[in-house]
Amino acid sequence: MSERQTTLRERQRSETRRVIQAQAVRLFTDRGYDAVTVADVAEAVGVSAMTVYRHFSTKEDLVLIDQPVQLITERVAASSPTYPLVRRVGGALVDTATALTSGDEDEPASNERFLLDCLRLMVSTPALRARHLDSQYALQQAIVDALGDDATTPEATFRAQAATSACLAAMHTALTRWAEVDGQTKLPELIAGALAASFGDIAVATGQRD
Repeated sequence: MSERQTTLRERQRSETRRVIQAQAVRLFTDRGYDAVTVADVAEAVGVSAMTVYRHFSTKEDLVLIDQPVQLITERVAASSPTYPLVRRVGGALVDTATALTSGDEDEPASNERFLLDCLRLMVSTPALRARHLDSQYALQQAIVDALGDDATTPEATFRAQAATSACLAAMHTALTRWAEVDGQTKLPELIAGALAASFGDIAVATGQRD
């Protein structure tokens, strides 16, 4: 298969995944998560349930947003190792929130309303809250790995884990507030504010990719 054919297939797969997830979140929001089945989602999209499961292993996966992990870790890895840990992680969180809520035309699912709907579902649904906690732990480990030389010994790894966990806790507080105010305050501002309240100005500088 040629590179062009592979790229086309990847785009088609990405578009199918986006449409399935968008329809699923709409149905969950309108009817309630527990009242909607995977078969309902498949019918709304016009595909088989098998196709849905090919893109999303579980019903819970339909609500989880996997893009932030890559965006955050890329920004952490690109940040200057001369900065404090909380600035490297905190800056990446703010920058990623800015990217995801900017309405990028190439990623139409990554917008404020979609993210708000997903967040509300995760907050209000017990099964999704548990899955969200699992994803947060995986995100923490991915960030620690992205810190590279800042986590090469047991002691350094512990510091990186502690700093990352604290930054993620601040972000969770900001996300909860964002849902409460229905997005009236910009998410990057809320995350920066939560980080500043926790660590002071040391954690809120962005654009530190030297």
